[in-house]
Amino acid sequence: MSIIGWLQISLLFIAVLIVIKPLGLYMARVFSGERNVFSPVLGPVERGLYLAAGVDPKKEQGWLAYTMSMLAFSLAGFVSLYAILRLQAHLPMNPQGFSGMPSDLAFNTAVSFVTNTNWQNYGGETTLSHFSQMAGLTVHNFVSAATGIAMALAVTRAFARSNASTVGNFWVDLTRSTLYVLLPIAVVMALAMVWTGLPQTFHADLSATTLEGAKQTISLGPVASQEAIKQLGTNGGGFFNVNAAHPFENPTAFSNYLNIFAMLSISAALVYTFGQMVGNRRQGWAFIAVTAILLISGVAVVYWAEAHGNPILTALGLDAAQGNMEGKEVRFGQAMTALYAAVTTGLSDGGVNGMHGSLTGLGGLVPMFLMQLGEVLPGGVGSGLYGMVVFAILAVFVAGLMVGRTPELLGKKIESREMKYAMFAVLILPVTILGFAAVSAMLPFAVASIGTAGPHGLSEILYAFTSAAGNNGSAFGGLTGNTPWYNTTLGFAMLLGRFAYAVPVMAIAGSIAVKTRVPASKGTFPTDTPLFVGLLVGIILILGGLQFFPALALGPIVEHLSMLAGQTF
Repeated sequence: MSIIGWLQISLLFIAVLIVIKPLGLYMARVFSGERNVFSPVLGPVERGLYLAAGVDPKKEQGWLAYTMSMLAFSLAGFVSLYAILRLQAHLPMNPQGFSGMPSDLAFNTAVSFVTNTNWQNYGGETTLSHFSQMAGLTVHNFVSAATGIAMALAVTRAFARSNASTVGNFWVDLTRSTLYVLLPIAVVMALAMVWTGLPQTFHADLSATTLEGAKQTISLGPVASQEAIKQLGTNGGGFFNVNAAHPFENPTAFSNYLNIFAMLSISAALVYTFGQMVGNRRQGWAFIAVTAILLISGVAVVYWAEAHGNPILTALGLDAAQGNMEGKEVRFGQAMTALYAAVTTGLSDGGVNGMHGSLTGLGGLVPMFLMQLGEVLPGGVGSGLYGMVVFAILAVFVAGLMVGRTPELLGKKIESREMKYAMFAVLILPVTILGFAAVSAMLPFAVASIGTAGPHGLSEILYAFTSAAGNNGSAFGGLTGNTPWYNTTLGFAMLLGRFAYAVPVMAIAGSIAVKTRVPASKGTFPTDTPLFVGLLVGIILILGGLQFFPALALGPIVEHLSMLAGQTF
């Protein structure tokens, strides 16, 4: 660990902190239907889209209609993307002549991008045509992120309104999220990434001669445009197989900064938007404080673990002062690799600039644990916000039991119905992750896919299902996931992690919206104070993390202790 490393990390968080309020206010204006800087240009486009789709933007939906619209849109997206991937050989813009994806891999990939997971059991530059990358994956990078934002807006309106039977219009929220938020910022970010060295071309590849005289084929394509929305939408799916560790996807230390900044900016600003729209900015800042405490703690642990090094490698003669550089790019170093690893798993992004499987036992534990907390730090765009609201509901219920007051959040009474829905949502992740991981650890053909025996092998399986169910998409490495078993089970884990979680959340929104919003009184437990921040952190750690402790104890914790003892498996 070094002062320079901590300075790099601090400057990144300061930059994000600076944009939270202005970006959050801008999004609040957009989602409230107010005129904004892009209205003269994009307003006619928005109205044209409504006209073409037969949508009345003034007609709102109840929570059930809103949810059914979201599910129908996601189903249509899955079918269209699955068709593109299967029929790739017969579609245009395929200069490499790639064949269509096998059915199980196409299922996994289509589910992955529709659910904003972007788990990749394939190598992008050796598997997908430019058409599949652009018309298939990049399009879903936009709309899957916009879908998450839309659901977060429905939850936000439920708390902002009183005695309401509607929570907005899904099609309007989807359109505005894409047109006014994701698209303009992605254009600027893509241009910035081209400036840093990312390719943006329709050429398939380039032949080069190495210093040794060997011939090398360098893959090219429309990388910058996909990379921009990959990070802004917390998608994480890379154009290249090694994701942001590839020099054409993340060439410099500055592009690495842009990647992390893009991941954090919209997700963090949406939390402020929540506070603005419900009329309590302090509540937004309280949620941001919770994410900051847990995320910065995660960064610190990973950075310490990697800078501390691996005693086993030290015993082999490596310089202990260099820490653990295995699986890391020298142009990023330990500090920015640690920051990237914690942010991408705390945010449900899933992009990586180093091998998570090469982290030390403790360093690898943290990214997995951050995903198991529920992807709320601040999570995926939209999904992290409504995940945080679910934990807040649980926190006020616990607070009410402790002090003998009726649970209340932002003027809305929290009753048994909301608690049942919240608990159902919270239990989805452990049931899915631990269930699939346990079965996979018992089946010989599933165990045959792991790359390393012992606790690290268990971590590979556990990390895969954690990443899938958490809609993260990052991989631990070592696990051969492109098999019928893992393509299918990981696909179902992604579906459960996205939609089995989202449906009860939308039910909570419908239940909250119809309640009368009452002003705070002396008997109200305040939810925008440091005391509540501490309580919420505790609830997230207990409900989001401790249920995974036995599994973690058998995997990364055992690996860490064995590393300290100088043992290998």
